[in-house]
Amino acid sequence: MFTVNGLIYKNILHIDKLEIPDHKIICLFGESGSGKSTLLKMFNQMLSPDDGEITYKSQPIQEFPSVELRREVVMLGQDPIVFDETVRENLQKGLEFAERELEDDQTLIKMLGKLKLDKSLDEDASKLSGGEKQRIALARVLLMKAEVYLMDEPTSALDENTEHLVMDVFTEFIRTHQKTAVMVTHSKEVAEKYADQVVYMSDILNRRGAVT
Repeated sequence: MFTVNGLIYKNILHIDKLEIPDHKIICLFGESGSGKSTLLKMFNQMLSPDDGEITYKSQPIQEFPSVELRREVVMLGQDPIVFDETVRENLQKGLEFAERELEDDQTLIKMLGKLKLDKSLDEDASKLSGGEKQRIALARVLLMKAEVYLMDEPTSALDENTEHLVMDVFTEFIRTHQKTAVMVTHSKEVAEKYADQVVYMSDILNRRGAVT
């Protein structure tokens, strides 16, 4: 899926080689400042390396138009984006941006139920709690049925019980639909419980003093 060769980015990342396989859940694990989020952003062209190469589906990633790439490679950042609109409109927003057919209300309600969000589709999403907003953002990207999911601390605003519920739903989705996920986390427990493979940043970096 992704291959990284000789990547250099400022004083943050020096990676000789890294491979992210298809249809697996890969967790990037490491201390704050190890470059996890920086690397994740490179996988959908939010950042570009100073040197070296990243390939996606065996092609240099820069050869993919950014819009086309981000329809296939969807990123959910640490701070969930929730628009000042209804729950329904927020759930559909990713499909709108990707110019795909919108889902019907029944499908949206089913997705909310999976994530234990007992909310009306007509409710104002901007008034939800931080944890609820994080689950709305996750539901929005899952509805897009992308090929690759880049997840940066996707459960940071959730309590422990809700975190496990959300991770169970997410990992089941990835495996059932044969998708690929690259997830950043500070939690060793989450990494070891849910990932097919854990990439320890300290093992792949060839430099000192990195900062995010």
